Amino acid sequence: MIIGSCLVAGLFFLPLWTIMLGAPQYPDPLGMKIHISRLEGDEPFDLQNIDGLNHYIGMQPLPGPGEMWEFEVFPWVVGIMVFLGLVIGILGAKRTLSPYWFLGWFVVMAVLGLIGIYDFNLWLTDYGTNLDPNAIMKLTQPDGTPMTYKPPLLGYQKMLNFDVYSYPASGAYAMGIGMLFVLGAYFTGRRSSKYS
Repeated sequence: MIIGSCLVAGLFFLPLWTIMLGAPQYPDPLGMKIHISRLEGDEPFDLQNIDGLNHYIGMQPLPGPGEMWEFEVFPWVVGIMVFLGLVIGILGAKRTLSPYWFLGWFVVMAVLGLIGIYDFNLWLTDYGTNLDPNAIMKLTQPDGTPMTYKPPLLGYQKMLNFDVYSYPASGAYAMGIGMLFVLGAYFTGRRSSKYS
């Protein structure tokens, strides 16, 4: 339980998600790493280059510090869950708490993770569909409807001449492994004679 909570704390240092954009004019793909408190370019000027490209098709500028409520709230949520996990782990090691507390923490963390993924998808949808009507380039689908540029939540998508990939980064893997540790602690605790 304690190790699992510490692994979740990796979200403070490691990126949660990565979006990569490759095209013939960008043999080295442009990358955006999404942290719980900020966006970061894969290379020093990647965010500026992505914003420059997006300007032509009317996409909103990438959010900076203080421009997304998630960047203010998510670190607090993660911090509280890590703290609670450590307290539950310490009390569980002293056998003053039932291992069902481990399961409860796991369920709450899983629900919060699903809410975070849902919110991330809403952000991608707004970012890719809420376009400036005065954009330099106004592209349409074959049926005449405006083209949207929502990156995939997970996986690959072709957008114009760009290959766009979206996938979990090291922070998501650390969180997933940490949650498996917590689930393992629950099953191990249940086999204890005191709680069986």
